[in-house]
Amino acid sequence: MIRYLKELLLVLYLFKNYDYYLERLNAMGIGVAVLLFGAMFIVLTAALFMTAYIRQPLIRHLFAITLFVSAVFFDVYTRVTADYLTYSSFVSLVYSGGFIQEAAYQYRDPLISGLVSGLLLLFGIGLKPRRRLPLPGALLVAAPVLGVLLLSAVLFVRAGEGARGLPIMYTPLAYLNLFAYESLHNTVGPREPVKLARNDQPVGHDIVLIIDESISGNYLDINTPFGVHSNLKEARPGVDIFNYGYAASIANCSADTNVTLRYGGTRADYMRINTTLPSIWQYAKTAGLRTVYIDAQRTGGNLQNLMNAAEKKDIDEFVQFDQTSVRDRDMAAATKLIELLNNDKPELVVINKVGAHFPVHDKYPDAFMAYRPTLPRGQFVEVADTGKRDGFNGQPDDWVLYRNAYKNTLLWNVGEFFSRVFAQADLSNATLIYTSDHGQDLHERGNPGLNTHCGGDPVEEEGLVPLVVIQGSGLKTLDWSAQLAGNKDRSSHYNIFPTLLQLMGYDLAGVEAVYGKPLSVATADEFTFNYRFNARLGAKPEWKHIDLKTIVTPGQAASSVAVGQ
Repeated sequence: MIRYLKELLLVLYLFKNYDYYLERLNAMGIGVAVLLFGAMFIVLTAALFMTAYIRQPLIRHLFAITLFVSAVFFDVYTRVTADYLTYSSFVSLVYSGGFIQEAAYQYRDPLISGLVSGLLLLFGIGLKPRRRLPLPGALLVAAPVLGVLLLSAVLFVRAGEGARGLPIMYTPLAYLNLFAYESLHNTVGPREPVKLARNDQPVGHDIVLIIDESISGNYLDINTPFGVHSNLKEARPGVDIFNYGYAASIANCSADTNVTLRYGGTRADYMRINTTLPSIWQYAKTAGLRTVYIDAQRTGGNLQNLMNAAEKKDIDEFVQFDQTSVRDRDMAAATKLIELLNNDKPELVVINKVGAHFPVHDKYPDAFMAYRPTLPRGQFVEVADTGKRDGFNGQPDDWVLYRNAYKNTLLWNVGEFFSRVFAQADLSNATLIYTSDHGQDLHERGNPGLNTHCGGDPVEEEGLVPLVVIQGSGLKTLDWSAQLAGNKDRSSHYNIFPTLLQLMGYDLAGVEAVYGKPLSVATADEFTFNYRFNARLGAKPEWKHIDLKTIVTPGQAASSVAVGQ
């Protein structure tokens, strides 16, 4: 048995993923594709076994560790997300590398499971071989390199697709090759300075963009009869509220939406604009505004949503809440916003709220448990987003509990947030734009699954967000009422950046020529969101049109009782 231990370990490692291979075969059916897939599988498996027979210990161990790390990466991602690691997802993970320590802590159980499982591969390759293959040593060393290059070539030709169902240890390495190639060849130019013309009048008021997290437009009372109380529906003395109803998000993933809201990318040209044109901070500073970024989601100075150190240099005040519990960070953001609105300094303020990202078990206090029955509490008190899915199997009864916890979270992080802002802030000299980064699939349609957004085949609700403008009644900026009726339920995130620029005094014609239409004109929006934002290697973005006639809105279900509403 010991004589064949290496081979046994490798066979066991490959066999443990049998359902992964069968799922791919079933999806392909019978045809030429199966033969090509089978040939590729055999070649990569043969390369794996050849790697295990490399005689030089140092080289064999280096390959063992490399393939082990790659396989564990793929395995842990699958365990955490219950989804396949696509190239687009891989790129997003690379951009989010600053959160590796936080992720390792949150997902330590699946990480440990992946590491233990990967030991079969590590020792299967790394142990000293007890026999020689009748092949040149150079060919054995070349085998894993050629395997990765072969898969990289297939993925390159197929725009990142084609690794599903193949031995997993090669996939992240092939993705890394593609990413390196793109990084070397996709330089579109340096960041440009502000060139748009603007009037000579200084901006004398605050401009605030509030980007909530995972707030679906069909769950708030401003849009649906049984929506959650948001404090945005009632008239307020001295304040005008313009509800633009349902809006389409940029994408159904947070980073994609947020970076585009900060740089103004358009549907037709978001990659170039986001990479080379000025940020909203640069435009604000040119207009004489002080810039403030409030990030309620992250701590310790960590950057997110593709923000980098160069962009951060244009932010005068960078705010995070390191000592505040996750549950209370949106209230801390409200307190900071109130302070800024009351300081008599014209500022651009951008807020990333905690909102209602999974897990929603503990994102509200007990006093706001108005909707019951709800998810069990106490497991995710200090988890800002994602978290483990232990005990949540995506069954219909699970989703009833989830939706109630989600509504309780909205009562707190939306309703109470605005209650405090309206009660304590001086809004007479401010314009606030409120939206969310994306909507949610809360499985009102009865569709199976565990995820709420970032899906590769999304439902329309994943791109459905609220859009509200709040302004002091006496403040004269844009004529919001002129196009409100026509733009309500017909606008999108793509209208926000040009609106912000127009509020800063930039020339409307110049703004429209580069960034599209602001809310002050008829938006004529396509009402679509992008679910393949990281379109790579010749692939095209994928757009989902939102048909409001088919949107599912929450009703007053018997199992979802609101108390004290």
